[in-house]
Amino acid sequence: MHKEPLAIMWFRRDLRLSDNAALYHALKSGYPVLPIFIFDRNILGDLEEKADARVSFIHQALSNMQDQLLAMGSTMDVRYGTPAQVFKDLLQQYSIQAVFTNHDYEQYALDRDTAIETQLKEAGASFHHYKDQVIFEKNEVIKDDGRPYTVFTPYSKRWKATVNEFYLRSYPTHEYAAAFYKQKPIALPSLESMGFQPVNIDFPTTELNETLVRKYTEQRNFPGIRSTSRLGIHLRFGTISIRELARKVQPLNETFFNELIWRDFYHMILHHFPYVSRGRAFRAEYDLIHWRNNENEFAHWCNGTTGYPIVDAGMRELNETGFMHNRVRMIVASFLTKHLLIDWRWGEAYFAKKLLDYDFAANNGGWQWAAGSGCDAAPYFRIFNPYLQTEKFDPKGVYIRKWIPEFDSLEYPSPIVDHDVARKRCLQVYSAALKPGGQAPE
Repeated sequence: MHKEPLAIMWFRRDLRLSDNAALYHALKSGYPVLPIFIFDRNILGDLEEKADARVSFIHQALSNMQDQLLAMGSTMDVRYGTPAQVFKDLLQQYSIQAVFTNHDYEQYALDRDTAIETQLKEAGASFHHYKDQVIFEKNEVIKDDGRPYTVFTPYSKRWKATVNEFYLRSYPTHEYAAAFYKQKPIALPSLESMGFQPVNIDFPTTELNETLVRKYTEQRNFPGIRSTSRLGIHLRFGTISIRELARKVQPLNETFFNELIWRDFYHMILHHFPYVSRGRAFRAEYDLIHWRNNENEFAHWCNGTTGYPIVDAGMRELNETGFMHNRVRMIVASFLTKHLLIDWRWGEAYFAKKLLDYDFAANNGGWQWAAGSGCDAAPYFRIFNPYLQTEKFDPKGVYIRKWIPEFDSLEYPSPIVDHDVARKRCLQVYSAALKPGGQAPE
């Protein structure tokens, strides 16, 4: 056992050494700081795809952090197992006085952290956690009467009225780097040792394209051009700082800046309305909808063979790259829920498996918005017309032809449903469920 008293910095969704709230407080704690990361069996065991690009991304980010720590005479201690077992082992190996980590807002994470805090207290160690992945959380932006906002526009106005330099300033972790615990390098477990395979994919850079940000308002809806930052995966895993990014983009483009506020909004919703994490609609009456849930049509949607080019292009982009353009995400979600009358939870789960930047709060919020069941959602009678969406946002078919090489040939399938028929059916099913006295499906 290492007898020297120390603190642990438990990295999760904050895979960087710079501008990290919990790391800053750990390094100032007066104890040498041992950085750890846990490849959580409880999470990885649920992943069907063993060539999961997100696991490779995490491993790559940890390798980059390890290089930085080795240069300072320290090392990451990366473990594979359940958090309870890993901390049991760490408590036997080290004289742990305190554990520092940043907030995670999903239900599994909340339950996990409660259990670990109890485990640590029983061993005489304290547990400290901080806000890091959002600018405002929980009750920091609420109405005057203490209730949470459920509509984005007034929330964003209060958010902007509240934010100032204090909330956007960085934590100067580099000033306290000497406090990292010094010991011999500990090798990271390989992906193969955990049952995963490396993925050969070019992950987006962390560099901000300022020209793109300045043009974001005019160009963001056109999937055929490079109009979005692709920083979602870095925000998801914390390889960039939300505070640093907000400072950079605020003077460049308000529309882009608003996208960062949407992240806070959905995390706030998850905190105040935790039932959405249990598969329930934000607006309870939408749980009365009688979904068709045709498995064959769902397979066509997943595979990008619906016969609706803009939908198919989006799904093929997602399947191949783990990314989908924001405008197209709305189109494919509307198509699944409104044209095919397939439960939004099916689409939510598919995105959860495929998206590199998957984040429960934003994914759930986006899907419920598309289905009409969410906070600040589109009304149920707003049904995207895929053909009109194509005319507006991919008029020359640049995006479509990129992902559907057979588009101009007889090999491309016919539509699996007629738009006008699907629209009328959707309006009938939704209105029947949402009228007073509607009954839940059996």
